[in-house]
Amino acid sequence: MKISATYAWVTALAAFAAGLPPVSSYAYALDPQLDCRSNAHAFIAPLLKDQYIDPKPMRVEANSVNAFRPAHGSNLTAFGFRVYAVLGYEHDDALFKRGNGQPVRDSAYGVVVIGPTESVEAQAHQAGSGAVIHQIVPLLLTAIFCSGP
Repeated sequence: MKISATYAWVTALAAFAAGLPPVSSYAYALDPQLDCRSNAHAFIAPLLKDQYIDPKPMRVEANSVNAFRPAHGSNLTAFGFRVYAVLGYEHDDALFKRGNGQPVRDSAYGVVVIGPTESVEAQAHQAGSGAVIHQIVPLLLTAIFCSGP
């Protein structure tokens, strides 16, 4: 009786573990690109080419910032946080759609991550990033944004 209870517990644990997201060792970390020394094209183009993000933006803001959804199973991270969206815009670049308002800058890029702003900011600054950290949804979503080199 004791063996079958242990077996059932191990089976349940294995089933639960199979449903968890992949461990971070399989993640693609965007930390080096978020040093804010690049431009939106150099940040977005490889992600599109390697199919880490969907090619069609899920949203284009009035200021022309395009928000791309990570491709299914891409497991993108930034400073240890899971990426919810990849952001970018570069003037006169076919990779990006133009919004109906004034563009944010000639080139801007970044990500929205799942995590509290204070923790994201601490990790980004510890890594030496010059990105602007902005709270999107309290305790849930935080933007990491670079506005050109």
